[in-house]
Amino acid sequence: MEKVLQTNSLDSLGFRRRPGTCLLARLCRGKERRSLSSTAANIFEGLENGLIVMALGLMMALPLAESLLRRVFGVGITGSAVFVQHLVLYVGMLGSVIAARKGRLLSISFVTTYLQGKWKTAASVYANLFAVVITCYLVIASIQFILAKKIVGDTLIHGVPLWPILLILPFGFALVACRTFLQVCSSWTIRCVAFLIITAMLSIGTVVSAKSLVLPGIVGLLLASVLGAPIFTVLGGAAMILFWGNGQPIAMVPINHYRLTVDATLPVIPLFTLVGYFLAESGAAQRLLAIFQTIFSKMRGGAVIITTVVCALFTAFTGASGVTILALGGLLMPILISSRYSQRNTLGLLTSAGSLGLLFPPSLPPILYAVVATTIGSEITIGSIFLAGLIPGVLLLVLTWWWGIRSDPSTYIQEALSGTKALKAVLQAKWELLLPVVALVSLFSGIATPVEAAAFTALYALIIEVCVYRDLKFFRDVPRVMVECGLLVGGVLIILGVAMGFTDFLFTVSVPERLVEWAKNSIHSKWLFLIALNIFLLVVGCLMDIYSAIIVVAPLIIPLGREFGIDPLHLAIIFLANMELGFLTPPVGMNLFLSAYRFDVPMSEVIRSILPILLVLLGGVLLISYVPFLTTALPHLCLLYTSDAADDLLCVNLGGRR
Repeated sequence: MEKVLQTNSLDSLGFRRRPGTCLLARLCRGKERRSLSSTAANIFEGLENGLIVMALGLMMALPLAESLLRRVFGVGITGSAVFVQHLVLYVGMLGSVIAARKGRLLSISFVTTYLQGKWKTAASVYANLFAVVITCYLVIASIQFILAKKIVGDTLIHGVPLWPILLILPFGFALVACRTFLQVCSSWTIRCVAFLIITAMLSIGTVVSAKSLVLPGIVGLLLASVLGAPIFTVLGGAAMILFWGNGQPIAMVPINHYRLTVDATLPVIPLFTLVGYFLAESGAAQRLLAIFQTIFSKMRGGAVIITTVVCALFTAFTGASGVTILALGGLLMPILISSRYSQRNTLGLLTSAGSLGLLFPPSLPPILYAVVATTIGSEITIGSIFLAGLIPGVLLLVLTWWWGIRSDPSTYIQEALSGTKALKAVLQAKWELLLPVVALVSLFSGIATPVEAAAFTALYALIIEVCVYRDLKFFRDVPRVMVECGLLVGGVLIILGVAMGFTDFLFTVSVPERLVEWAKNSIHSKWLFLIALNIFLLVVGCLMDIYSAIIVVAPLIIPLGREFGIDPLHLAIIFLANMELGFLTPPVGMNLFLSAYRFDVPMSEVIRSILPILLVLLGGVLLISYVPFLTTALPHLCLLYTSDAADDLLCVNLGGRR
């Protein structure tokens, strides 16, 4: 025994080890491995961040350079529009990879908020396992799509083959799958078991018929969705399962993803989102608040007017009501509390105000609706849908003001407005006050395409926040803001792309035609149809995010609206207004979760706080639904509804020009 101990205490050269040396060496080697792993991860993250910043920068610069060269020299940059469209694909995939890295892929789950301990861990493991499996199938489907493109020999511009450009699809989905897998559990033992389960689930299709897996697959996906699986895996998984069960290739999903992300008008979405992020990350909110406080603070209900107008402005530019709640909630709550609003009314107002700007230009949902409607033959332009949304948007704002004035407990002594203070506040924020003017003039005047208008607005916002106000440092803050913008855009575009695949399946099996036939036989009144439509859309709005709903649901209801003689613009605003209200509808409206998270209050308290203003806004949505004049008046007045000249003026056709 002593001999053995002596032998074990010798190192490889025969020298006696010092006690603890072996343990110390192992610890050092472990630290070195972790250090190398951390360094590699940091390099990789830096590469991802740098690529998405570069892509967004090129997306902003190329349309402006092409427009300038075309006007000065009469010759633009050949293929710039196509290049910008494919940059959207790269921003979308890189943004989704970064979102997966930070655990911020969008999901809608209310069940996990009530789970604790082992049950919550089990739910997370199940949801992430399903998400990894579906994402792996998206990798396989993307490879099939690329191989088909390689065989066909499609080119991009100047004879450049398309298939290498598309490699971002399988590469991006693979990274998302890897990062989702690492979130299954921190224990490597559980990860090894999870890997074996994933391998088995990926190979099951080779031994079991496709049709027999459709029902179990859909049920499993629904359960994963309830337990917190990312939205894109639920929609993408459903699309692939249904295509597969119908005997069609699962490559249809990445095909539709690609088709949507390279749409000619889609670059508008990341560019206007970037504008919103430049504003949200700078001191713009404080400067705008100073103006409205100077003008409205001594007015009864003035705090409500301040809150709603600032929230509507930010939501219009970011296109995300959740960003508004998270970014401005801390600034606006003290204003309402100091005006003696109760904690409950303050919470309800801030939760609802985040969605009030979705109908105003240059908000992203109306743009996306116009893109989707155009693809299925509905004559809606970006300009006309924004004009149609102005009066309904103002109506919802005014109704919120009315509720705020009635709920205001303070008794004000009316004071004269200080012209000096107001002028000082306006002058301080004058460049930001011009931002909506810049966006709207460039968008509606016809001097630029929508993509060029969005790029110019983004450049204007960058210049005023970096060079004029100096709230953002060019090398320190701007890349960070662009990465955050890319993360949000990527999280949205990955949902939209796979949702387009799901929509394509619905059209493949003639679901819209069957719905129209059923509605004709079951509903015999236009007004009864509108009642049913409002109820249906409210349910959709609280169960789906607005972008998925536009891709999946809008193509189904547009033919129904046409059958019942509803104006396409009127139907569009009904749809968007109901989605706006759906954000607030208990028990699973998205703004309810974000508000509970932002203000650290129980969900039940948020729901109680929102009910009074929800009823007020519901009245506004019903007015919008049953008084078509509110939506159609401005488009008809401005001759942008049916005139062919409208498309020339707005340059919204493919390629940006006729």
